[in-house]
Amino acid sequence: MPRFKAVAFDYFVLFNPDSVVADVNQVFPGKGRELTTLWRTRQFEYAWLRSITNRYVDFSAITEDALVYAAKAIRVELTPADRRRLTGAYLHLAPWPDTADALRGLKASGVRIITIANLSPMMLESNADRAGLLDLFEALISTDANRTYKPDPRAYRLGVDHLHLAKEDILFAAFGGWDAAGAKVFGYPTVWVNRLNQPAEELGVRPDETSPNLKGLLDLVLGEAPAGRH
Repeated sequence: MPRFKAVAFDYFVLFNPDSVVADVNQVFPGKGRELTTLWRTRQFEYAWLRSITNRYVDFSAITEDALVYAAKAIRVELTPADRRRLTGAYLHLAPWPDTADALRGLKASGVRIITIANLSPMMLESNADRAGLLDLFEALISTDANRTYKPDPRAYRLGVDHLHLAKEDILFAAFGGWDAAGAKVFGYPTVWVNRLNQPAEELGVRPDETSPNLKGLLDLVLGEAPAGRH
């Protein structure tokens, strides 16, 4: 029997946010990495700031605002067509190589699969549909449902409210160390899928498990590795 009844994924655990670098390079040759890094940083900073100040807009709008800022910061001209093309890149992110098999393995074992992601509902559905993975999810939950952003506890509560399970029965899979910390503070058993080999965040809390890919998550959920949540 699986150790957990459900897994709640942050979307970047499953889809590579660096997929957009190629699109940026086509629009701004040689600037792909620089602009993408600044763009993503501002995306999440704007989400947090809007959450704190109660000035919510959905993640699609935040993505566009962050792109405009990043282009200005590195002094490139962003035309309306460029803006549409690059924000549209978030609708066709590439799944990580281990995503499809991991989701199929979890579903075959009876584990319920949802997301708890800051991305807008359209972003979540478009990417899953394009990758042929839509039928593997019980629900694509966006924090837009209650106009919050992680790490607000109300965002994490969406998983409990949908699944009607105890927190300890839901494993949260985080892409960012800050998200792992937020989920752990909320009360979820948490695995940090540290695909980018980042150092742990100094937030006074650690995830239950850390893995560079989804194999560690599968081992934990399906009982092939010792559970470290206690």
